[in-house]
Amino acid sequence: MHPAIQAVLTVGVAVIVSIGYFYLSNVFLDRVLFPARGPNAGRNINRANLIRPWLFLFPAFAALGLYLAYPVVETIRLSLTDRVAGGAYVWAGTDNYAQMLGDPKFWEALRNNFFWLLIVPAASTAFGLIIAQLTDRLAWGNIAKSLIFMPMAISFVGASVIFKLVYDYRPAGEEQIGILNAVYLALGGDAPQAWLTIPWVNSLLLMVVLIWIQTGFAMVILSAALRGIPEETIEAAIVDGANPWQIFFKIKVPQIMPTIMVVWTTITIVVLKIFDIVFAMTNGQWGTQVLANYMYDKLFRANDWGVGSASAMVIMLLVLPILVWNVRTARKEMR
Repeated sequence: MHPAIQAVLTVGVAVIVSIGYFYLSNVFLDRVLFPARGPNAGRNINRANLIRPWLFLFPAFAALGLYLAYPVVETIRLSLTDRVAGGAYVWAGTDNYAQMLGDPKFWEALRNNFFWLLIVPAASTAFGLIIAQLTDRLAWGNIAKSLIFMPMAISFVGASVIFKLVYDYRPAGEEQIGILNAVYLALGGDAPQAWLTIPWVNSLLLMVVLIWIQTGFAMVILSAALRGIPEETIEAAIVDGANPWQIFFKIKVPQIMPTIMVVWTTITIVVLKIFDIVFAMTNGQWGTQVLANYMYDKLFRANDWGVGSASAMVIMLLVLPILVWNVRTARKEMR
């Protein structure tokens, strides 16, 4: 079957099943379980109205349970067991965690994730804020914003392929197709460099890819926040003699600080789960390992489900507090 036809049929069946579920569940509720007739009609109507919202929420709860809660519980179980011959599992307790903590590659991944957290969210948010401010008053600002936002439409793997060509290395004497090496040689460099194999430099170059993608996201959100600042506060600052730098840092930035923090934490969660860029560009070699790629290596290359699940739990524990804080902050802003 052609993929397009299969997609249309899937959507069609899903819509029909959804409509059928809601219609039949309401019929069962109103006519069978709590019929609105007889001496208890009023009480039955009230009971049906109490249950009805849960009928609408049930599909969402079922999906969340199947695709979120169950994988978490299963990951916890796998992290505490060892797989033996025949596919059976035996209790291992904290042995997998101890093995993971004794692996130098895990600490390399944790250290690299820490540096990603220090650099990427701060740089993406700062660049997004600066671009939002600079393009806010320009006639062609929307065109500039569209161009800067474009990388958000590219997958992480697609962006990695683009930048892999930018960092491409050819031996000395051959024509360099990598922009970075071409610029490096034009500026007087001795020989082309295999940038992705140079420790620390390669991690920074990988971070550039994510910054390039996430800057557009930060710019759009912060641009909307800047436009929401009351003009009266800016006009009052101008009347008081404030210069543009003071207006930006002392008037605008404090007023949009909650939005800045939401953007920063959202990008932080993306960074904690970063996998695609590292996998596509270096596969964790040359000192670029990160937690998600370490988890993938253990699960699907080493077939070590215990240690792989333990590293997945580490990622979840790192993401969870930031996610909770982000949700609470967003709810406060909506009040």
